[in-house]
Amino acid sequence: MQTISVVITTFNRRHLVQRAIASVLQQTCQVHEILLIDDGSDDGTGELIMQKYPEVLYHWQVNQGISAARNNGISLSSGDWIAFLDADDEWLPEKLWWQMNGLNHAPAYQICHTDEIWIRRGLRVNPMKKHRKYGGHIFERCLPLCIISPSAVIIKRSLFGQIGLFDPGLPVCEDYDMWLRICCREPVLYIDKPLIKKYGGHRDQLSRKYWGMDRFRITALEKILIHDQLSPKQRLAVLDTLIKKISIVCNGAQKRGNKELFHLYAEKLTGYNDMLLAQRQTV
Repeated sequence: MQTISVVITTFNRRHLVQRAIASVLQQTCQVHEILLIDDGSDDGTGELIMQKYPEVLYHWQVNQGISAARNNGISLSSGDWIAFLDADDEWLPEKLWWQMNGLNHAPAYQICHTDEIWIRRGLRVNPMKKHRKYGGHIFERCLPLCIISPSAVIIKRSLFGQIGLFDPGLPVCEDYDMWLRICCREPVLYIDKPLIKKYGGHRDQLSRKYWGMDRFRITALEKILIHDQLSPKQRLAVLDTLIKKISIVCNGAQKRGNKELFHLYAEKLTGYNDMLLAQRQTV
């Protein structure tokens, strides 16, 4: 029987994490263990968990960021499959059942995600077309922006041994980086059902803390570009996306009068344009 480890990550979200835990406990599919990785909370999260949820394996760490927290959860877990859940999100009761049922019928897949419900400031909203979910070989669809939500995914534990852990050097877009590394080599099973509630609009969301999110996507794209398993077509797609995103950052830097940043990315833009031309000649 395949076992599932659930890794919940949190930082000062005592008021929200109970909802996340409850949604795991209400799953119709049995889980092997629930690990809560607390990334340095000082709001009483630990006391609450240890008093109210003895079945949850609670681990506190000095604040190091979401990547380090997820990596800690992966290292401490023992299940065959790892399902992530952010403290401010919530699973519907049959989320894991649908995923494991799909994976049992398609054993070649090592990663599975689902559709989702978006809640913003208490109201349900419809995602834009660019956020549409897909399955199969979706690497090129993952290049513009992150289309897999960590809370919607379940991953075979052994896959991390092949592609590595989350990059702690990325304060945001660490999931975008991870999905690129996985999707350039693995197909993704997609369950076309909204099986998680993804909440947004919080003042402390990481996407609000850091300006110019494309800067971090550029870093992830530069990393994947040196991946020796990219096909020529994939490499062309990465270069094309890099050029588009670097152009956006350059324009933004120029408008803000940030000459240092502009020159840094303008130099990158020249280099990647030359690389794209050379790559096209070889395809």
